[in-house]
Amino acid sequence: MKILVTGSAGFIGSMLAMKLLDRGDKVIGIDNHNDYYDPKIKDDRLERLLKYTNYKHYKNDLSDNKKLSEIFTIHKFQKVVNLAAQAGVRYSIENPLAYINSNIVGFAHILENCRINKIKHLVYASTSSVYGANTKMPFSEHDSANHPLSVYAASKKSNELMAHTYSYLHKIPTTGLRFFTVYGPWGRPDMALFKFTKNILEGKNIDVFNNGKHTRDFTYIDDIVNGIVKTLDNVANSNVDWDNYNPDPASSGAPWRIYNIGNNKPVELMDYIFALEKTLGKKAKINYLPLQPGDVPDTYANVDNLIKDFDYKPTTAVIDGVNKFVEWYKDYYQI
Repeated sequence: MKILVTGSAGFIGSMLAMKLLDRGDKVIGIDNHNDYYDPKIKDDRLERLLKYTNYKHYKNDLSDNKKLSEIFTIHKFQKVVNLAAQAGVRYSIENPLAYINSNIVGFAHILENCRINKIKHLVYASTSSVYGANTKMPFSEHDSANHPLSVYAASKKSNELMAHTYSYLHKIPTTGLRFFTVYGPWGRPDMALFKFTKNILEGKNIDVFNNGKHTRDFTYIDDIVNGIVKTLDNVANSNVDWDNYNPDPASSGAPWRIYNIGNNKPVELMDYIFALEKTLGKKAKINYLPLQPGDVPDTYANVDNLIKDFDYKPTTAVIDGVNKFVEWYKDYYQI
């Protein structure tokens, strides 16, 4: 199959692209290589992909619809995975317009090109942050997600609504995946595990918000990628009569699905830090801080629907995932 992966120099996008390339798919990648974090790691992720003869890369922003349309026309994809986005809850408070431009305008361009080119299946990234002020645990796709606490979360909720509209009007199968705290090798330097590891090794303080009273459904990158591939394959290859398909009363008969994708095992933040200390063999110097605006105290994914529909099985325990990350980090930075 020929598959477009946007955000292909990003953390999840690059790992997904490698998985698809390894099984023989042809992958076209798009990434704007912005400087939200050090672009070097993006370039190094891309370097791994360019070793494959069945990979083609474009340095392009999704807000440039003229170029995006040309790419769709040239390559005639069967499927699209949209992972390109401006990420980060806290940065969305400082620079909200970056999220509107990338996550909403860019996603509208993806949807329109999927319509014009009759794409068989669009899978796209959403986030656990859409649950916002919800306190009922675990978070379920059937719960309300109408009270986001950040522009980032609001932009992703907008993506889900936009996808539903296109699915309903144009019968484009779309699947949104609400990611829960993804971590692992080649991760983003702005994420907690990356920052904690760097500062602990350098003997610096780590900032721990909400005085450490967070729980997170930390999900290892391989489990996330396996879940994306399962959803991408299943809906696109099924013999569903999309004109009459109704997965949920709220879908209005549209070929539209939303799934949580997480580890289904929330971990106390302090236990996460303890696992990192154990792996590094070094204690953390902790600077306790209050809850940050936009953050939620706890996340916990109900993944029953993903298990039922796709036989999704996260298998990586946090201690094992942290160990793998630290091994990669020391190798990458030659420590």
